[in-house]
Amino acid sequence: MPVKTYKPTSPGRRGMSVSTFEEITKKHPERALTEPLKKTAGRNNNGRITTRHRGGGHKRLYRIIDWKRNKIGIQGRVIAVEYDPNRSARIALIEYEDGERRYILCPVGVRVGTRLSSGPEADLSPGNALALRDIPVGSIIHNIELKPGRGGQLVRGAGVGAQLMAKEGTWAQVRLPSGEVRLIFVECMATLGQVGNPEHATISIGKAGRTRHMGFRPTVRGSAMNPRDHPHGGGEGKAPIGGQPQTKWGKVAMGKKTRRRKGTDKFIVRKRT
Repeated sequence: MPVKTYKPTSPGRRGMSVSTFEEITKKHPERALTEPLKKTAGRNNNGRITTRHRGGGHKRLYRIIDWKRNKIGIQGRVIAVEYDPNRSARIALIEYEDGERRYILCPVGVRVGTRLSSGPEADLSPGNALALRDIPVGSIIHNIELKPGRGGQLVRGAGVGAQLMAKEGTWAQVRLPSGEVRLIFVECMATLGQVGNPEHATISIGKAGRTRHMGFRPTVRGSAMNPRDHPHGGGEGKAPIGGQPQTKWGKVAMGKKTRRRKGTDKFIVRKRT
């Protein structure tokens, strides 16, 4: 999936790049597999902004993705590869032998006509979903469950992949894209292969308007504000912060530990690098 660059016909075009979308084979989504996506513009039910810098953006339909891959033993065929505005990866439309259609994340190497299945009898090829106990050590995987039957929660972004490092008893060691090595129950499902669209990380937005299309509003630096509006504000010219970076409300902004679920620390074999 190459990346297309433009001639610098304007300041916004200079440095801008986009995906060529060569792998896309179907323009419109499967109507039965979509649902409305309501916008809140960063506001709560009282209309107050609770998440700053969000709002606007292009209207979207949410594509319902099959995170569970629970069509065990039923073969399916990829009939289309589509663009999904709600995620960085491409999605593949699968039609199963019983006539049902579902969306999955499209891995590298999966294209129209590829046969996919899930369960212990599935082949060890990209796009097939198996329990960790049935996957060989050293395999690259994605869409990994944390609890059996809940559906994949880890490793779902474009171009990422985790590696199954070891299996011991009822636990498997998986190295995540962050470098963290984590224990995961061997009955949890995972999909073989690397998530598709790996060039997503190399795309340059190029101009502010394109960011607005994505639903992001402008962000003002705290050092450009008045002292009453932000702890970093005030001073002549570019004044130093004079302490630890803070949020608009005086909370520590950088370096503060944000991990709350300390009960799951026992599953982390090696922290992320």
